[in-house]
This record gives sequence, C-alpha cells and structure tokens, in this order.
Amino acid sequence: MAIPKVMGIETEYGITVKNQPDFNPILSSLLLINSYETFRSSRVRWDYEAESPLRDARGFEYMEEKEGTSKEESRLINLILSNGARFYVDHAHPEYSSPETTNPRDLVIWDRAGERILNLSRQRAEAVSPPEQRILIYKNNTDNKGNSYGTHENYLMDRKVPFARIVQHMMPFFVSRQVFTGAGKVGAENNADPCDYQISQRADFLETEVGLETMHSRPIINTRDEPHADAERFRRLHVIVGDSNMSEYTNYLKMGTASIVLRMLEEDKGVWRDLTLENPIRAIREISHDITCRRKVRLANGRELSALEIQSEYLTRAQKFAARKGLGEHEARALAMWEHVMAGLESNPLSLNREIDWVIKYHLIEQYRERHGIPLTHPKVALVDLAYHDVNTKRSLFYVLERKGLAERICTDADILDATSNPPQSTRAKLRGAFIKRAKERKRDYTVDWVHLKLNDQAQRTVLCKDPFKSEDERVEKLIACL
Repeated sequence: MAIPKVMGIETEYGITVKNQPDFNPILSSLLLINSYETFRSSRVRWDYEAESPLRDARGFEYMEEKEGTSKEESRLINLILSNGARFYVDHAHPEYSSPETTNPRDLVIWDRAGERILNLSRQRAEAVSPPEQRILIYKNNTDNKGNSYGTHENYLMDRKVPFARIVQHMMPFFVSRQVFTGAGKVGAENNADPCDYQISQRADFLETEVGLETMHSRPIINTRDEPHADAERFRRLHVIVGDSNMSEYTNYLKMGTASIVLRMLEEDKGVWRDLTLENPIRAIREISHDITCRRKVRLANGRELSALEIQSEYLTRAQKFAARKGLGEHEARALAMWEHVMAGLESNPLSLNREIDWVIKYHLIEQYRERHGIPLTHPKVALVDLAYHDVNTKRSLFYVLERKGLAERICTDADILDATSNPPQSTRAKLRGAFIKRAKERKRDYTVDWVHLKLNDQAQRTVLCKDPFKSEDERVEKLIACL
C-alpha cells in the first residue's frame, strides 16, 4: 500500500530594486522578509542543527564542513509563519517554503498564499524605503543574465522503494512532463542552442542526470536524503527540475500527476516499459525548445519517442492503475486533467491557452508583438515575459488575465487569504502553526524546524514531530499550555 503523498513546494523568488544603484539582493531580501512582520512579538530561531543537506540518497554523506549560522543570523533571516510555512533568505533570494499538505489542491492554495505574503512584504518594505525606489519580485526561474533559481517540489515516499528504481522510472517522466508544466520563456540561456521561445525556464540549466547539488551542476534527479520525518519509514523526494508556475491549473497538474506516478512506483510491482533516455540532459533541452511537442528524443534502447509519446505511456499505465486500485478525489481530478491536456497537446498545444503557463504566456506575447509590430527579440518582449511572473497583483500580467477570467482557477481568493494566516488542518503543520501563533502572542523565545518545536526557557522543552500525518498531539498541546 502506498504512503499518502504529503507534499510541499519551496520557491525562490527573483528580486530587484528599481532606482537603487547599489542594489544588493541579500540586503533587499532581508528587508523584504523582516518587513513582513513589522512588529516582532517574540524571538524565533530556525534549528539548523537538525538539517543534513550533505546526506545522499545513494547511501553516503559528504564530509564537508557546514558553515554555521549564528542564533542572531538565524533570527534575522528566518520567519516561521503561523500558517506553518517558512519564509527566509536563501543565498541571494527570498524563499517561501509551503507547509506540508496532503493533496494538490491544498498545495496550490498554500503556494499561492506565498505569493500574497511576498506581495504584502513588498508593500511594507517599500513603505520604509526611499520614495523613488520600487521593489520588484518575480515568481520565475531566471534573471536572463545566466542565473537560475529554483522551485523545489517535495513528496513523501516509502523508504522501502529503492532509490535506483525512482531514478529509472521518474527520469523520463520529469524530462517529458514539461510539455504541460513549463512556465515558458523567450530565448535560450546557459550555452544552450538558440531558440525563439521555449517551454521550460529550467531546462537550459539542468546539467547532470543525478546528484546532490542544487546551485551548480544541477541534476534532473536530486539525491538529497533529508526526510524531515522518521528516516526509517520515509523518504522525501526532493525535485528541483520544475518551473515556478503562476497558473493554478498547471501547479495542480504538476503535483497531482507526480503523486500518481510515485504511488504507482510504491504499489505497482509489475514490469514497467523501459523508457530510459540515452541522454536525459540533451533530451530535456530538445523537448523544451520545441513548442510543437513533436520532436523525438532517443532512448537508450535506440527507439525514438516524443515527449507526448513518453507521457502517453505513463498516462496509459496510470489509467490502468486507477481501474485496478482506485484513486482518491484529488488523484482522480489530476488524472482527468492529465487526460484533458494530453488530448489538447496531441491536437494543438496552443489550444491550452487557459490551462498551461507556457501556452498562456505564448499567446500573451504574440498578441503584444502583433499589436506593436515588433520582433520576438525586441527588449519590450522580454519585459512582457518577466511581467507575467510579477507577484504585485496590480502589475502582474498573469493576474490581469486571471481577473478577466482568462485563466482556469482551482481555488478561490478567500481560500488563499485564509491560508496566509492559517495552516493546513490535515498535517503536522497544524501543530506548528498553533505553537507559533501562541508563542508570538505570549512573546516567547522559541526554536523550530519542520520536525522540532522547542520552547527556549529554562527547561528547554522540546517536542519531536516525526510523523507528518499527525495533526493532533497531546505533547504539543501540553507545550502550548506552558506558553
């Protein structure tokens, strides 16, 4: 029996400041995050000691020295929010890590809550900045200067599934799924072959098949073995290959289809058709650079298949699996959406102009070009590309389309607003959110991470929450009662 797919997304946002000649992304990110809570009612620390980013899922750990973070630095660059999320500076970017959720709809809601939190932080930071300066924040994956920043998906898995099996069967899936998960992008980067418009923003920046790194030599399959749960039972699959998505439909589809395939890996013991790619790095770029979705890539066995044909293999297996095993409400919806987009891609990829980010943006850019009579290489086109990802709801071109009813919705604005303050109720994020809310009210000093809740008083009371499904816990209730 498969483990229910607890899931989350970590999003690094692009940031710049207009009319600030000495712009420093780290200082600007610090200002942004510290502006979210304009009045600190408590002292909060993130427990870096509990992290193990050098442990590899292939069975070893790199013996590098981890650069320590002082308690004061931790307090300055971290917020752990009452909705269960983490909001902090990751290198030169503000990052929002969603709380744990148990289905793709909740994931969409709490991920979009992150956009609202970033936008509110921007407003508050601009209020204390020189009047001529404007902070710009983008939910995308490239600064168009050769730098990429990530959107990392996380899925809870059964530790019993061999990591080699995950790599074998998820590699072709992740390489080909961009035809419906890509965010779209004008041009190419990172020494990739030139193109006018491509499907994915991350594809040009993937450089290795499997590995531990996330900032250089980026792999398609990341091997970080940091489960944030009982390591004897669980694995956290850390996926760095995907794009940041503005479309709720795309985000739901991305998380829902991956959840179905991972469940199949855990439950379906039959023989899977071998779709191993000859060169996954070359294939991911070739697929991204072909908006017809028809270009074929070579498999290790010499066959050639398009991304649509590869995805059709996975979809057919998922349909058979659903018929045998049954799917829950959210998985069934993801499967229906998968069937819908595959039919659209087979017929005409550009017909999915309400559902899929890269198609929505493509039509937006083409309409702008035609209206102004300019080529795709014009600088103003690059600005349109970027403005699609703006988190400022008044300026963002995606939000303009959404308000006009031109983008499919999964949730409501009321859902998202509620999620900016309140945690999901079906995971341990509920416990974390309740603890943090009370600690802030009582102005107490506390330390947390995804697993630990610690009250920094004389008794140094700590509760270890190793079960991500446990949303009720007497130990946490007693800890909260101490506040």
